[in-house]
Amino acid sequence: MPSASCDSLLDDIEDIVSQEDLKPQDRHFSRKHVVPKVRKRNTQKYLQDENSPPSNSTIPGIQKIWMRTWGCSHNNSDGEYMAGQLAAYGYEITENASDADLWLLNSCTVKNPAEDHFRNSIKKAQEENKKIVLAGCVPQAQPRQDYLKGLSIIGVQQIDRVVEVVEETIKGHSVRLLGQKKNNGKRLGGAPLDLPKIRKNPLIEIISINTGCLNACTYCKTKHARGNLASYPIDELVDRAKQSFQEGVCEIWLTSEDTGAYGRDIGTNLPALLWKLVEVIPRGAMLRLGMTNPPYILEHLEEMAKILNHPRVYAFLHIPVQSASDSVLTEMRREYCVADFKRVVDFLKEKVPGITLATDIICGFPGETDQDFQETVKLVEEYKFPSLFINQFYPRPGTPAAKMAQIPAQVKKQRTKDLSRVFHSYNPYDHKIGERQQVLVTEESFDSKFYVAHNRFYEQVLVPKDPTFMGKMIEVDIYESGKHFMKGQPVSDARVYTPSISKPLAKGEVSGLPEEFRNRLGNHPSSVSHTSAVGRDFASSRMALRLQNLRRDRALRVSVGLALLALLLAFFCQNL
Repeated sequence: MPSASCDSLLDDIEDIVSQEDLKPQDRHFSRKHVVPKVRKRNTQKYLQDENSPPSNSTIPGIQKIWMRTWGCSHNNSDGEYMAGQLAAYGYEITENASDADLWLLNSCTVKNPAEDHFRNSIKKAQEENKKIVLAGCVPQAQPRQDYLKGLSIIGVQQIDRVVEVVEETIKGHSVRLLGQKKNNGKRLGGAPLDLPKIRKNPLIEIISINTGCLNACTYCKTKHARGNLASYPIDELVDRAKQSFQEGVCEIWLTSEDTGAYGRDIGTNLPALLWKLVEVIPRGAMLRLGMTNPPYILEHLEEMAKILNHPRVYAFLHIPVQSASDSVLTEMRREYCVADFKRVVDFLKEKVPGITLATDIICGFPGETDQDFQETVKLVEEYKFPSLFINQFYPRPGTPAAKMAQIPAQVKKQRTKDLSRVFHSYNPYDHKIGERQQVLVTEESFDSKFYVAHNRFYEQVLVPKDPTFMGKMIEVDIYESGKHFMKGQPVSDARVYTPSISKPLAKGEVSGLPEEFRNRLGNHPSSVSHTSAVGRDFASSRMALRLQNLRRDRALRVSVGLALLALLLAFFCQNL
């Protein structure tokens, strides 16, 4: 529902701000600081008012924002960019939802459950009387859904204008910005890659190399949101990688809806990009490739095998098969057959020894027979994929598959259980006990008992929580294995290698602030954070930003008043 203070619903943010207008952050710094003279007897009160604006103030830039992101790595990268821009402008990104003034909900449209969580979060925000801004694939694909009415929306290609959307929402307006990024009529990959961002993990940089895809899968809703393929130029992607390493990142993830299709719209290809990227990866740092569909990697198998054998690239690839039945693949419009998928897998397993190949399978797609399903079971039994994402089919509204004759829910559930049972019948890492491996430590485990590292094949290795290991390449002896992990004991006399070329940013620190913007802000980016780790520095920087905002508005009022006074004087002079 629109805010109670909203007098009218605006169809688009362009109703308020045209493309030619300055952005809020530009207006913020371009105005001259004209401060009205204050009477001495009111000086103390004046300073007190400036230091403590009312809690219900509608002055943008001083509120707390809580963010929630669902979905893929691409969505998570978008969320990091939006958080970074808001923090750089002065908003506080908080981890406490109830304490926030505004909720920014970044959605995923792949499955029904993800959208259900998104819808429930909107309802909860409305019950708690929070301002709401919606982002991600759900509102982009279907902005006219009833439960989205009256709410502000920022499109997946417009995340560089999130400050404007949040600013207007704070003021009580309901605005929507859903356009496509274009240059001379050609669709771009999305928002600029050099925007400020707050990395969820300061050691890992997620880079979206393109948006959209070339397929038209009958079950996919994401295509409705992300559209056709649009790739970023190679030089922009390499520059982003360089910047990330300069900020202490030691692992880069390349992501998109289909990394294998990269470059087809701009006259290049994925291997060409990867060879340029490996040139700038520091020793000990690693690159992980994202998901690629079979049709587009078939053309580059030889080159991809060489790249996956590179010491600074994980020997890991995610190639969704979805079904081992050609008839089902045809109904899905997947544009390959099972033999194509097997050719890719067999070639890479031969040319890249030990490679980890992950895949996806949909159980219960419309028209899938028992025989079709058994073919899929046989494929899993043959290849024993160490990483397998099993999904029960959900008909997504507006897709061709939603109009097909559906398989009964109990059949879909049973097939999902049966395939899961097959997957859990084998242990992919038992034979690795006793091996000595080099691993890169980048995360903490969910139970907080271990650090999480990955070996050359992007297999998960749990190591002791020694703070000196974080962000380092260490050597371990494997002594235990589970279904999804191994455990490693650090070798006592082995060297701990630091791959980062500089110290990593602190958790919550804003990445990618241009030097000019940093200087104007008057603070090092580390003072703009959403965690308590920066403590007093963050509080002082927020106070400075509040003072700046208040002075800006007062200066604007004075300027407008003087202009009006000048017009009145001119009018009277002409009539004398």
